[in-house]
Amino acid sequence: MRRARTLNPALTAAALGFAAAFTMSFALAQQGPKFRPDDPISREPETQDASKVEEWEIGLTADLLSNLFGKPGDPAVGVRAQNINTLGEVPDSSWFTNRIYAQPLSVEEIARGPNTMDGPAPGKWTLIRPKTAGVAPGFTVRDEKGEVWFLTFDGRGHEVAATAAINVATRLFWALGYNQVESYITTIRPEDIVIDEEATIRAHGARRRFTHADMMDVFNRSARGADGSYRVQAGRRLPGRTVGGFKYHGTRPDDPNDIVPHEHRRELRALKVFGAWTNLVDMKAGNTLDTVITEAGRGIVRHYLQDVGSTFGTGALAPRDGDEGYEYLYDGGPTAKRLVTLGLWIPKWQTIDYEEHPEMGLFEGDAFEPELWKPRVPAAAVLRARADDTFWAALRVMAFTDDQIRAAVKAGAYTDPLAEGLLGDILIKRRDKIGRVYFARINPLTKFALDESGVLTFEHPSVLAGFSERPAKGYQAAWHRFDNNTRDAQPIGSPTTGSGERLQAPSDLPRSDDTFIKVSVTVVEPEHPAWTQPVHVYFRRTGAAWKLVGVERAEEERLKAEG
Repeated sequence: MRRARTLNPALTAAALGFAAAFTMSFALAQQGPKFRPDDPISREPETQDASKVEEWEIGLTADLLSNLFGKPGDPAVGVRAQNINTLGEVPDSSWFTNRIYAQPLSVEEIARGPNTMDGPAPGKWTLIRPKTAGVAPGFTVRDEKGEVWFLTFDGRGHEVAATAAINVATRLFWALGYNQVESYITTIRPEDIVIDEEATIRAHGARRRFTHADMMDVFNRSARGADGSYRVQAGRRLPGRTVGGFKYHGTRPDDPNDIVPHEHRRELRALKVFGAWTNLVDMKAGNTLDTVITEAGRGIVRHYLQDVGSTFGTGALAPRDGDEGYEYLYDGGPTAKRLVTLGLWIPKWQTIDYEEHPEMGLFEGDAFEPELWKPRVPAAAVLRARADDTFWAALRVMAFTDDQIRAAVKAGAYTDPLAEGLLGDILIKRRDKIGRVYFARINPLTKFALDESGVLTFEHPSVLAGFSERPAKGYQAAWHRFDNNTRDAQPIGSPTTGSGERLQAPSDLPRSDDTFIKVSVTVVEPEHPAWTQPVHVYFRRTGAAWKLVGVERAEEERLKAEG
């Protein structure tokens, strides 16, 4: 492995200067018009050249200890996500691309995920380097077409589970919006591998040539099929120059476009929900990867969740321990209870009755409680997730249909249909629990539109999912003229009400071009306390139509009320 170079001080200073300018601009924006002409933005501005970003190495032990025993990141409590647009959505960026919920995805697209080809070319493969990280057996090869692939095997006695989990999770996280590695399931035999003369391995403190015996050691630790072949998950080499991973807090000092602290990025906070859905427990910097690519003539750092295989209770070599998803590696509360009771205290996870299957890990949906889920090590972004962040994530989980979930599971190429069916059933059950929990934590009304006749339409996702009855007394909307410069709101008539998700505006709704209106929508006699808070929506008149330019959920008001 190449030695990571020291960060260029000049680049670091430039990044800090750019961040300071951004912060000043943001402060000025708070004093000026609420909405700019280009709101809501659909793409995060990444205008600076990041071609000089250098490889860095994140000390994984130090990072683990910092997250387990420290509190890295912004110490402020309840900070709103800082990379969202005026609709409260995450714009596309080098981190994230809006897919499910934001746009239609076919079953075929879900099944294909990030893949753009048919996988490694058949024929002889050249082993070019051993695997240097993680416990799963594997190595890196180059196929006959020159493509480089990172191969991961199933461990002996743990056939199918690990490679299947990687392929399924890759499809789900790709659909959720994250950059993912192209991932394929195939088989190989030792005789199909040629060892490159320059392949080396470090052993006993010295580097030597990688031998046939070293290769067979990998095969001997792997699951062998009845026909003598070995099933592998082949991950395609990412485009661009690799420069290490990213942390779940802070920013990358030499990337001038990385100006939002990672703990305040909504797509990273959302892993509280996405991680719970899939039981992605190994959430650490070591499972991320940044690459520098060229777009429009300048360097951009693209950020990947490189390894999402620690999902569905599956480990590289065997099922994961039952406490994973329930306790941190070190968790003060449970540890104290064990000490006080001399080990007699029995946590909930020890009482769960799993339906075990050799091609799956420990994964279930009946005892699952989304809000109590924990990764192995706390992640700063996950710890800072607010109700508006988890709601945003829950909308995307709930957007998966049963057929889409089963299409992603089928990509795991399970050999036993029972395992495939079981995993699909569990993911569907956990999906619904996530919707029930997080739709109740904040007013969930969404997908607002205002037509030319003054009819406001919207959706109630909890009602659509069948979790709630339509409110017996319906909804109420308070209408206001909104001054975009002064931010003053003046009432228009009396509030209007309706039994369904359609509310008529007052007859004197202004219609001149570039007029703004604000509508505050509430649920009358709500089922959940959080639904008493209004959703504020803003429309701008453009020509003969109303354009939605702002959505604000009253999370800030709730936080102030709670002190």
